Amino acid sequence: MDSQTAVPAQTAHDASMAGKLKPDSLGVLGILFFVLSAQAPLTGIAGAVPIAVAIGNGAGAPAAYLAAGVIVLLFSVGFVAMGRHVVDAGAFYTYIGKGLGRSAGSGSAGIALFAYCAVQAAMYGLYGATVSGLVAHYADVHVAWWVWTLLTMVIVQVLGASGIEMGAKILAVFVLAEFSILIVFAVVTFLKGGGPEGLGFSDSFSPSAALKGAPGVALMFAVASMFGFEATAIYGEEAREPRKTVPRATYLAVAVITGFFAFTSWMLVSAHGASRATGEAGKALESGDATSFVFTPIADLFGGWAGDVLPILLATSLFAGILAFHNSANRYLFSLGREGLLPHGLTAINRRHSPWVAGVAQTAISVLLVMPFAILGKDPVLTLFSWFSGVAVLGIMLLYFLTSASVVVFFRRSRADTRPWNTLIAPVLGALGAAAAIWLVVENFTTLIGGDRTTAVWLQVTVPVVLILGVVAARVTRGRTTTRP
Repeated sequence: MDSQTAVPAQTAHDASMAGKLKPDSLGVLGILFFVLSAQAPLTGIAGAVPIAVAIGNGAGAPAAYLAAGVIVLLFSVGFVAMGRHVVDAGAFYTYIGKGLGRSAGSGSAGIALFAYCAVQAAMYGLYGATVSGLVAHYADVHVAWWVWTLLTMVIVQVLGASGIEMGAKILAVFVLAEFSILIVFAVVTFLKGGGPEGLGFSDSFSPSAALKGAPGVALMFAVASMFGFEATAIYGEEAREPRKTVPRATYLAVAVITGFFAFTSWMLVSAHGASRATGEAGKALESGDATSFVFTPIADLFGGWAGDVLPILLATSLFAGILAFHNSANRYLFSLGREGLLPHGLTAINRRHSPWVAGVAQTAISVLLVMPFAILGKDPVLTLFSWFSGVAVLGIMLLYFLTSASVVVFFRRSRADTRPWNTLIAPVLGALGAAAAIWLVVENFTTLIGGDRTTAVWLQVTVPVVLILGVVAARVTRGRTTTRP
């Protein structure tokens, strides 16, 4: 009798889960690892810090990370307040739609999907070049960068379809590895009293140091390094007690990311010496290997083995980020399919309750974004990585601004939460911070992408174009829905 009733019970359970992601799969730490993986900590440190120091505000670059952290924290207050009332894998576009209307929400959905896919494609470029170099160095096997990229796309697709828990476990290993070596370096350097000129706290964090040189450039790269923390809300449907878990994971992510980047960059400046840091970072950029600004002091402290391990950790850091953004993007596709803005087939889930069709679509988008650079023989770092990173940062900062505005409108209208700080003051300050960051990104976009002015303009134009296409798509979809008999 039990065996006869088990099948209908299971069928009923499967039916109730149709079109839904697997609930109760992630706790605070699981979500945190996805967020930190999207940050690609070693990539952010090795890629952004040398540039922020060299052409930004020099030894004051660590202060820029604190300032960026404040902007992100202010944004997070309203973001979390909205998250207590809206739980959806669409996150940004759902939040914006609730306050600013469906058209604005749909336009922002296009930007969010574009930004996540763009940054993943950018990471594929740097990853392919890094792995190709490692294999050539250690195995004397010379294979084009795009071969490793395509192979990794297959692996990412398989892992993404294997369930959110599997992805969290894989990312935990990679994140802990790269975090560990950077944090240990920073702590040991701190306990030793810093580098040749001491800790140099005032050289990095005093107002005069923070405002020296081009602080706007440093702030721009600092904000870019924090890209991806908002993914906490994307996993709300799969979180245990999302109204508690997501806020905790968000605030914890902001605190960890800000503290990590500010502290580690400070110790790197200290290791070189505040008076020499700008010159050393400049030399690293001129040599074509900006990572030497970061890798050299770490290898000097720990020995030659660190110099061999760090490039490998850079590759795993990029892989972790790629997998994290794959999971974020396919959940956007899944949510858009469920809302009727994209084909309903994207809502198909497998036995592990993973959006496998959306995952295949996301992988196909990655191929379409990456392969033209391979076919045209473009440098994967100087073009693919640089161009798409810049576009992604601009898109996400626009979403921060729109979300903060939406939070204010939503709570003024619904009165679901009347706390002034959470629903008005902090969101307004967050919107102003995001607007300032957008201005900095636009003003310094040529520097951010490492290209020419014409290329910069064309890339910037893609963001408003995607926004407009999203709005048009929403209106067309709505028109079709209302005219159905």
